[in-house]
Amino acid sequence: MGYIKIAIYKLLFIGALCCLLVSVNAQHFLPPSDTYRPDRLKKVIITEVAISTAVSVGLYYLWYKKFPRNKFHFFNDSREWLQMDKIGHATTAYNIGVLQYDMMRWCGVEKNDAIIIGSATALGGLTIIELLDGFSTHWGFSKSDMLANLVGTAIFASQQRWWDQQRISMKFSAHLSPYAQYHGGELGNNFASRILKDYNGQSYWLSFNIKSFLPASSRFPAWPAISLGYGADGMIGGHENPPAIKGVPVPRFERTRRFMISPDADLFRIRSAAPVDAATYLLKPFKFPAPAFEINSKGKVKLYGIYH
Repeated sequence: MGYIKIAIYKLLFIGALCCLLVSVNAQHFLPPSDTYRPDRLKKVIITEVAISTAVSVGLYYLWYKKFPRNKFHFFNDSREWLQMDKIGHATTAYNIGVLQYDMMRWCGVEKNDAIIIGSATALGGLTIIELLDGFSTHWGFSKSDMLANLVGTAIFASQQRWWDQQRISMKFSAHLSPYAQYHGGELGNNFASRILKDYNGQSYWLSFNIKSFLPASSRFPAWPAISLGYGADGMIGGHENPPAIKGVPVPRFERTRRFMISPDADLFRIRSAAPVDAATYLLKPFKFPAPAFEINSKGKVKLYGIYH
C-alpha cells in the first residue's frame, strides 16, 4: 500500500519537469548552467511548492482521512512482500534525488549545494509520508521504510559527490501478474492499480552504465548498460498467503525471490532534438525492455526473450 503513496509523490516531480519543459530552449534537456539563474530557480520553486501542496492535500483527503487517526506510533513491516516495498522506497528516493539535483544544476546551483538539496528533497518528501503513516491507526511510522529511503538517497549522493555522475542507476519495470485475480483489493483491480500495488509484477534494477566505467579515451558508445534485477513471485498477502479470501479458497503459491541480469539502455545519454531528449530523460527511472536471464530462490532458471 505504501508504494502507491510514494509513487504519487514521485509523479509530483515528473509533473514539475513537464511544466518546466516549455522553458527549456537548449538542445539537451536540463543542461547544467555555468552561471546562477535565479529566474529558473524561481520557476522551479514555485512549481514544486504548488504541486507539493496539491499532492499533500490530495493524499490527506483522498487517503488518510478515510482511516482513523491515533497518537504517533511505529509499525514493523520489514518482512512484508519479500522486501519488494523497501526496494521500491530506495528506488523512489534515488530518482527524486537525481531529478532534483539536475533541476538545481539547470538553475546554476553549485554541485555540492545541488547534492544537498536533492538529498533533502528526497528524504523530506518521503519522511512526510512516513509521519502521516505514523498517526494513522491503519499503518505506522516504518523504520525500515526510512532506512530504505536513506539507502536510496545515499546511492544518489555518493555517486554524484565522488564520480560527478550516476554510473549506477536505480530503475523500475512492471508487468501484469496472474495473482491479482485472487486478491484484487490488495493487488489491484485495474491496470493502473495493479502496476502500482502488485509486487509480483514489479522488478527493481541496478543499471551499470558501461562507458562510465571505462577510460575517458574509450570510444565505446555512451548508452549501453547492464542491469541486475530483483523481483518476487507468488505473493497474495504481505507476510503470508491466506488460504482463502472472503470464503473463496486461494491456490497455494510458493513465495519466491527472483534474481535477474539483463542488457539495458541509457538513451538519455544520446543527445538529440529537444523533444526526444525530454522524453528519454523522463524515462530514465524505467528499465529498457530487453532479454533477461533469471535464477530464483528455488534454484530454477528461466530465460526471457523480452522482459519488462
